[in-house]
Amino acid sequence: MLRTVRLLGGVLVSSLSLAAFGAQPIIYPARGQSAERQQIDTQECHTWAQRTTGVDPVALAEQMANAPPPGQQRGGLLRGAGGGALFGTMIGGVAGGHWGEGAGIGALVGSMGMGMRMRRERQQAAMQQEGMQQQATGQLATYNRAVAACMTGRGYTVE
Repeated sequence: MLRTVRLLGGVLVSSLSLAAFGAQPIIYPARGQSAERQQIDTQECHTWAQRTTGVDPVALAEQMANAPPPGQQRGGLLRGAGGGALFGTMIGGVAGGHWGEGAGIGALVGSMGMGMRMRRERQQAAMQQEGMQQQATGQLATYNRAVAACMTGRGYTVE
């Protein structure tokens, strides 16, 4: 399970990095600006975009990479089965001395209930991760629009 969480985290970071890379504007020096001038303008526009939008793409990527994985719950099914068996034993004993049958039914019901709970928790964690990724993608898009606006204002063609 921990391996799966790490894999999903890696996929998230990779997809965020690819999205950020793929969404970066392509800049062409429309007025014959030199490579040195374009480098200076690009750096100044990145600084301006960061200050204006409050988005630091490097910090955002690091934050997504270092996001804690969803909580791990080990032995959940066994705990559910054990608790259900105990409860089932008590109910079975009260209902005419059917200790074993009560324990078996309780273990089955307890493990099923815990399985459903664990599945719900995994789905909630996945939705939270997806929400974080969407938010980061939106922030990067805003940042890239600001860079494009700045570079366009300096005479570059931006696509």
